[in-house]
Amino acid sequence: MILLGACAGWALLTAAAHDGRPEGMLLAVLAVTAGHAVGRVSGALLPVAAPCAGALAALAVAVARPDLSPGAWYAAPLGHAGGTAALLALATGAACCAAWATSVPALRLGLWALAAGIVPTGALLGSVAGCAASTAVLLCALAAGSVTRRGPSLLGLAVAAALVGGTVWALAAGVLPDGLSDVLEGRLSAHRVGLWQDALRMAGRNRGLGVGPDRFGELSPAAHTVPSDGKPHSAPLQLAAEQGLVGVVLLGAAFCWVLHALWRTPRPTPVALTAGAALTALAALASLGNALSFTTVTASAGLLAGWATARPWARAGAEPRL
Repeated sequence: MILLGACAGWALLTAAAHDGRPEGMLLAVLAVTAGHAVGRVSGALLPVAAPCAGALAALAVAVARPDLSPGAWYAAPLGHAGGTAALLALATGAACCAAWATSVPALRLGLWALAAGIVPTGALLGSVAGCAASTAVLLCALAAGSVTRRGPSLLGLAVAAALVGGTVWALAAGVLPDGLSDVLEGRLSAHRVGLWQDALRMAGRNRGLGVGPDRFGELSPAAHTVPSDGKPHSAPLQLAAEQGLVGVVLLGAAFCWVLHALWRTPRPTPVALTAGAALTALAALASLGNALSFTTVTASAGLLAGWATARPWARAGAEPRL
């Protein structure tokens, strides 16, 4: 709660310094907090049914509203918003967590089938990122059953998220080899990379307080070249530009806190690692797009973290923290 309060407080401080608009950040913090609280309560009461229902709900939202928001600016050159991909990854993680939580063989098989069915849904919706993220989460969940020590695995997930974020930062800074940079820019689009470069320049000129929440679209030349949502499509770079380095540190601390909570959770190791894999996929998507701009995604992330860290009332015993 102290960390989430610091995120909200810093957003208010930077907004006051530069006449920014902190409402989006405050809404995201509120969604995560509410989702986590609901997840802890429902996970304690219904450790299998709650994540199963959550997976179905997230899948339904992704299918019913594949762009998650109206507006022509989700079309080229930025492509799908990333919210759909994030929801599919979180839905896969929730279904897999429910599968590992149940002891009924038939129900477990059905939940694994649900998780496997979410993977091609991304392809049907035209979300290549969603299909890839769901596949990665499903494979990690299957492998989690043979893991006995969760600590090294969670550390590996943290490293993976850091590598994605570091690659985005390096691409924006132009320090990657030319061949690799050209390949990545071709897949991600030159316009997206241009937004990242604008964000990095703003961060370099305003390392302390940034330019103010929700002011990137006003100050970015790349955001005015084509119809845009006014965001740099990278959560770390957006916070660096709008809230300075402290904002980036708070974002990283929040992710590390989630992994630490999963390390300490009394839930079985496969449940903890599956949730960690889904949240790491979300972190990667947030580094490459604007997935965290959607309240449904931030609330779903809080729910999944709550389900994976809840203490079921009728459990046989707590598993050692390894």
